[in-house]
Amino acid sequence: MTTLGTPLSPHATKVMLLGSGELGKEVLIALQRLGVETIAVDRYDNAPGQQVAHHARTITMSDPAQLKALIETERPHLVVPEIEAIATPMLEELEAAGTVRVIPTARAARLTMDREGIRVLAAETLGLPTSPYKFCNSLEELQAAIDAGNGKGVGYPCIVKPVMSSSGKGQSKIDGPADVAKAWDYAMAGGRVSHGRVIVEGFIDFDYEITQLTVRSVGADGQIVTHFCDPIGHVQVSGDYVESWQPHPMHPTALEKSRQIAKAVTDNLGEGFDGKPSGLGLFGVELFVKGDQVWFSEVSPRPHDTGLVTLCTQHQSEFELHARAILGLPVDTSLRNPGASAVIYGGVEAQGIVFDGVDEALAVPGTDLRLFGKPESFARRRMGVALARAADVDTARSNAKLAASKVRPRSV
Repeated sequence: MTTLGTPLSPHATKVMLLGSGELGKEVLIALQRLGVETIAVDRYDNAPGQQVAHHARTITMSDPAQLKALIETERPHLVVPEIEAIATPMLEELEAAGTVRVIPTARAARLTMDREGIRVLAAETLGLPTSPYKFCNSLEELQAAIDAGNGKGVGYPCIVKPVMSSSGKGQSKIDGPADVAKAWDYAMAGGRVSHGRVIVEGFIDFDYEITQLTVRSVGADGQIVTHFCDPIGHVQVSGDYVESWQPHPMHPTALEKSRQIAKAVTDNLGEGFDGKPSGLGLFGVELFVKGDQVWFSEVSPRPHDTGLVTLCTQHQSEFELHARAILGLPVDTSLRNPGASAVIYGGVEAQGIVFDGVDEALAVPGTDLRLFGKPESFARRRMGVALARAADVDTARSNAKLAASKVRPRSV
């Protein structure tokens, strides 16, 4: 039996989010609907999640001393990492000491904080199909990794990414030798933390890519059960999602392989520091698909940006699923109706922008909006998303993109 307390009382159930952007904001709202006391932590003041949480805290989350001091002061029941740039060794230390429970586990947070840990786990430990890859510490190593002879080089075209970044930052495609230096410089500028290290991946000629949202929750018998949402299709530009839709049609064999891969990865990440199955919550598993072939790409142990579409498609959105699962509550991953999402970019470099055309956007049939409330806009910063539900995915995609185009951010 799960017991939840009353917020701001001695018996409150307290959850701390490390990272309070638009995804964290929706998780915080879902937790508050269940009577949870929430603490939103971010690197800057007035982050989207801080605007709705019971408590807002601003620290450098990659600083072990700051992170430890905050957790020991607040004493949350659960710590939920929502970004990569966190002092994960400190989370492991606090979890091992019994100070706090980390979602899904501190080990999972460490392995997935950079692309190296998770790629080595997937390809070398679990033996899952992935693109060919190499890690490089310099421009010279990057060039050598691409060019290596005897079929050992990654070759052209290929993809270069910082080992730690989010939303496609620092990611680029290399079509030939002239692009290599530029890709290295872009990766160095785009990483969340300056590692001076990249992954270069061979290009897979896939038909499409999906996000397989995977949920580990407590079943009726007290054992951990794995649930799957319908696959989410998406379009990315320079590694950054610009639209998504659900459900994405798949060959039954490809769907089964996708779920087998997703379960293998999340089962492993669900192992606690003592080797026991424990990790609860929602994972976003990204996969490449060609015919009935499937390759693992990446995994996030938290709600995924492409999963924003679930706000209009599922009976329980990915954020509600995450909140319920981490609290030990039952989940329902069923689809309500087809739908789509389309990103609204800032378009301008300014503080405290305004949005024109909101009424025009919401006049498009079956649409909704989420304007994230980020205090500062950049030209390519995601400032909101348009959502559309419809009888079929094609109509939903058209309506979502139309609604997004009606919203016009501007500086004042």
